[in-house]
Amino acid sequence: MALMSLVQLLFDFAREQLGLFGGSGGRRVAKRPRRGEASRAGGGAAAKRRRPAVGVAVAIASDVALDATSAGTVWRMAKPPRGIDHERPSQRRYDAVVVEMLAKYGLSVKRWRNSLSGVAVQRTYRDGRVERTIESPYPTSPLRLAIFLHEVGHHAIGLGVHKPRCLEEYLAWRYAIDRMEERGFPTQGSVARRFDRSMRYAVAKSTRRGIRALPAEVAAFAA
Repeated sequence: MALMSLVQLLFDFAREQLGLFGGSGGRRVAKRPRRGEASRAGGGAAAKRRRPAVGVAVAIASDVALDATSAGTVWRMAKPPRGIDHERPSQRRYDAVVVEMLAKYGLSVKRWRNSLSGVAVQRTYRDGRVERTIESPYPTSPLRLAIFLHEVGHHAIGLGVHKPRCLEEYLAWRYAIDRMEERGFPTQGSVARRFDRSMRYAVAKSTRRGIRALPAEVAAFAA
């Protein structure tokens, strides 16, 4: 109950204060620079055409995120795609999972993809900072949620920790499916087919690269 209360609190904050998920939002809108001031940001007409790297991004501030920052987690995400009805009860369930997972693992969403594909990336900087990012479709269906949770799963289990690569893919998929089942989302049909197809591709790729022995967890996908 405590976890769900925290997730709901984060969701309500993101919706009402930051303008995500269809909320009115209390975010500030940057003023357009006056004529002659463009050079301070890089100069000239080119600066006016510059697009933001992650769309309209948001971050939970340390004095607002409450328990989400007690473990040092800060999450950022691009603004959800247009055309999603965040007032629908079914969509609110997806939105709540997004907030919960990004806050739990301190992830940033670089962009929401239109395609049914995703990527998880971890960058370690010279000063010791670690940036964990994902790209995926925004969850609006069980399959899109599975892909989102699969990319989250790579960070949850440790990106690059498990070898060979096909084993990491399997564990990330198991993470996604387990989280969906815990929350009552369906995992049959398109989700199960995507899991099977992705694993067969990952195992075939490892085989082409000359793997000597497949882990027991993925052996069934070699047929």
